[in-house]
Amino acid sequence: MSTESTDDVLAGVGPRLRRMRREREVTLAALSAATGISVSTLSRLESGLRKPSLELLLPIAQAHQVPLDELVGAPPVGDPRVRAQPLEQHGRTFWPLTRQPGGLQAFKVLEPQRRQEPEPRTHEGYEWLYVLSGRLRLVLGEHDVVLSAGEAAEFDTRVPHWFGSTGDGPVEFLSLFGPQGERMHVRARPARK
Repeated sequence: MSTESTDDVLAGVGPRLRRMRREREVTLAALSAATGISVSTLSRLESGLRKPSLELLLPIAQAHQVPLDELVGAPPVGDPRVRAQPLEQHGRTFWPLTRQPGGLQAFKVLEPQRRQEPEPRTHEGYEWLYVLSGRLRLVLGEHDVVLSAGEAAEFDTRVPHWFGSTGDGPVEFLSLFGPQGERMHVRARPARK
């Protein structure tokens, strides 16, 4: 599959603008009135004598009522499937379900059957968990609950929290959190009873 260079994509904008305008039977004067862009600028844009810019293309896209990528002939979006390799950390296996760094992160997590002493931690952010199979123990502040398949939990991660296997079998769950959740957890003392 060949990839067009930026110059090739930009060179195709002018002819595409002219073709779109003519297909709609719109004159340069009418498009100028609708966009506030001078007739001469529109003409130079269509002939390739003026480089397209966002300031010029946005009003034209609005006037033609088309998405901006239709004007520039944006390349088709690549395969949307996420094919990240699983990683192992602290005895858990994580499958990244998102590709973009920063922003919301999603992981499928497999926690093996094991008994662990909870070590609640805190960090900035918010987390959401959904149990796919097995049972997940969640210690959150003063709460100690077990979530079964099909159950979800959401919480502010500034509250001391820990989650893991109940010890009765492995658990598979989805975990979603913001960029703050990627930072190192700060050890927090559990509340004394």
